[in-house]
Amino acid sequence: MSKILYISSEAFPLIKTGGLADVAGSLPVALLKNSQDIRLLLPAYPEVLKQISKSKKRAVTSYYNLPLEIIETRLPGSNVIVWLVDCPAAFNRPGGPYSDPQGEPWQDNALRFAIFCHAAVDIALGKLQLDWLPDIVHCNDWQTGLVPALLNLQSNRPATVFTIHNLAYQGLFDQQTFVDLELPDELWHMDGLEFYGQLSFIKGGLAYADEITTVSPTYAHEILEPEYGYGLNDLLKNRSQHLSGILNGIDEKHWNPGTDQHLIQKYNRRSLDNKSINKTALQQELSLPRDSSIPMVGMISRLVEQKGLEIILQSMETLLGLPVQLVILGTGEQHYETQLSKLAQLHPDRLKVVIGYDESLSHRIEAASDMYLMPSTFEPCGLNQLYSLRYGTLPIVTNVGGLADTVTDANEISIKNESANGFILKENSAEALLTTIKRALALYQTPEVWRQLQITAMSGDFSWQTSAEHYIALYQRILKQA
Repeated sequence: MSKILYISSEAFPLIKTGGLADVAGSLPVALLKNSQDIRLLLPAYPEVLKQISKSKKRAVTSYYNLPLEIIETRLPGSNVIVWLVDCPAAFNRPGGPYSDPQGEPWQDNALRFAIFCHAAVDIALGKLQLDWLPDIVHCNDWQTGLVPALLNLQSNRPATVFTIHNLAYQGLFDQQTFVDLELPDELWHMDGLEFYGQLSFIKGGLAYADEITTVSPTYAHEILEPEYGYGLNDLLKNRSQHLSGILNGIDEKHWNPGTDQHLIQKYNRRSLDNKSINKTALQQELSLPRDSSIPMVGMISRLVEQKGLEIILQSMETLLGLPVQLVILGTGEQHYETQLSKLAQLHPDRLKVVIGYDESLSHRIEAASDMYLMPSTFEPCGLNQLYSLRYGTLPIVTNVGGLADTVTDANEISIKNESANGFILKENSAEALLTTIKRALALYQTPEVWRQLQITAMSGDFSWQTSAEHYIALYQRILKQA
């Protein structure tokens, strides 16, 4: 059994902006079920404090002359102990975890997450008298990147793991910020936190963690190349012996069409005919023509270039001329929101766009759709294609990252050996997207083939149990080396 301090800037169901929250809300639960002694460390955002019921104060301290408390509670629906870093000056504010109500990054994000990291380090070193010391400190993304760097300066420290969920987000600030945060001078050099004259939080994890993981095996290889490395590929190449990819899992209780309370009609592999009831219900809800035979393509996504919005918009005129309904739920860059909303107004019978995020609606879209659109330019792991597979909704994806690791293209060979579970674009272009959608629509007209694709998709094992076993093996290897 390992004692693990798992550090994240968000965790579902307490606070969520993306896939990191799903991981941080599920992996600790799976690790606990596998007899690991784990604590989840999280900032005490207002949204988090509103949702906790029982809690107790465990420690009081301060950083940068700002008072801070450690509050203990439990992750809802589990026995995972959560320690909340309650620093009102840093976290008690409207808006999101990283951005203000207007969507602009908080100007003091470096200070906010430096405070979070200092608290994590002091917990890891036993300085806050919590009567618990970790063997492993597991950090996630740039907001926690200072932790491995600061711990590396200590002689008697726990082992560290740093997981990259998306290398595109690096936590970059000017050199003066390094000075203002009073970080140790020995960390400021090209092999440390310095990145072309800037302070890089994520480099703290990449340069100093004992082991680095990413959220899929393919992404672990991709980030060694300039196209996906964002200037950090040489550093990662130098540390490649300590870099591995472990595919994310999904919460199979929360994402299960057989028990999903958000659905009008539950279903499973043996009752797939019931899936279409969810389609006609969603058509009625969204004022689309009710027709169970017309194929529906769903998309639940941040509306940003990474998610393939450029080629989707380039394809839209032709796509909306096909016998298909397209339902998009998401929020993101204003120009994408505006363009999609205008197209929806022009094509009310073919396209429905809902700007925002609605957890319940996202479940209903997954269940109602026949296909799921995810032509990402890059995708470290991706979770929505895993949800789609679970719901018998066949993903249409690009051959990158976790998409390449989880989707098998429906071609003559894979259909025959029953390994196909979706559709893969041959290249990242509007032409390839349209060709792939047309290929999917043609197979949709062959019910027996389509049914087999759905059954194969729903039969895949993407549980957190498998991922947890890989992480436990990693922890044990690190501790053995130590």
